[in-house]
Amino acid sequence: MKSSIHNLNKAFENKIRLGIMSILSVNSSASFNHLKEVLEVTDGNLASHLKSLENSGYITVIKRFKNRKPNTTYEITPAGTAAFETHLNALEQLLKQL
Repeated sequence: MKSSIHNLNKAFENKIRLGIMSILSVNSSASFNHLKEVLEVTDGNLASHLKSLENSGYITVIKRFKNRKPNTTYEITPAGTAAFETHLNALEQLLKQL
């Protein structure tokens, strides 16, 4: 029997990335400032984790202007939704095995 641990996604091992995906999985989008505030991280730290998730194809970046000011928001992609659900299911199965 294959252990559920093999279904855990390395991209979500970090608590900040796990937090980003959690927020985006229950919201249609979130701004950089909202993510920064909720996760209580620095600009640079958040930016590096967002870039990693973007490079993995799990989130997409939307850059717009709001009242002539740049506004960056993030959305989870279909691939990100599927990968995150698989990760959460693996965690749940691991807990059931204990």
